[in-house]
Amino acid sequence: MDKNYGCDEKDLAHYTCLRTPRPIKVDGRLDKPEWQRATKSGRFVDLVSGTPGFLETRMAALWDDENLYVGFWVEEPNVRARLTERDSFVWTENDIEIFIGGEDCYYEFQMNALGTVYEVFYIWQDAYRRGGRFDAPEFDLLGRKVDVLGGFQDASRHGKHPRGARWAFMDWDFPGMKAAVQVAGTINDSSQVDRGWTAEVAFPWSGMKALAGDRPVPPRDGDVWRMDFSRFELLEFCGGKAEPHPGWALNRHGVYDSHIPECFSFVHFAAAA
Repeated sequence: MDKNYGCDEKDLAHYTCLRTPRPIKVDGRLDKPEWQRATKSGRFVDLVSGTPGFLETRMAALWDDENLYVGFWVEEPNVRARLTERDSFVWTENDIEIFIGGEDCYYEFQMNALGTVYEVFYIWQDAYRRGGRFDAPEFDLLGRKVDVLGGFQDASRHGKHPRGARWAFMDWDFPGMKAAVQVAGTINDSSQVDRGWTAEVAFPWSGMKALAGDRPVPPRDGDVWRMDFSRFELLEFCGGKAEPHPGWALNRHGVYDSHIPECFSFVHFAAAA
């Protein structure tokens, strides 16, 4: 891997995901007792430098036999979001992101403060073959809406990852996923100073079979998965925009790019409630 494209294992974050004794209603509110008792992450850091983000972002995760639950606390003095259509490019605005690493694949989830969701399932091209475990209707290259990440036309990533390109299934939806947001302020009103917003997501384990591979779902006590929790912030000034958007995550990636599974944080599942 390009020495400037990635991160060292010593820099990766470790998070312990505890069990919740009861199912969690997904409504975007994180004042529930389960979230108040959950282990909050440290403050998100800049994807390149590793320094704390200038706006506070934290996450927490819980699990039970049915779902993996993830919550985000997002500080934002001017909460903004415009895109409302499912699978709009919400990373062009302010968003929160969750990546779940799998065997020869990974899943991307994004959501803005309006609750607009963007999802993609990625499979490394060197693992995609006839008769393999991805040879299924949901990953049919001819019948689905498919793009390429890291290909010749993807100049920012082409040739930088040793595994090369990924098939990106743009119309893949996580089965049974639920997501919601709550805004502490007035969205799209710059005359008001907002506190920010919270996001809450539930991913059913029954929908993770393609990601899990040979791993059991739900996980066992002590199992470790790789996931990335991040946030991107659109900065506008004098009619222009900062490019690339600042990105913050549990640990640095070395570049403003979330699509590096080797940089995903370690999530340790514990049976303790």
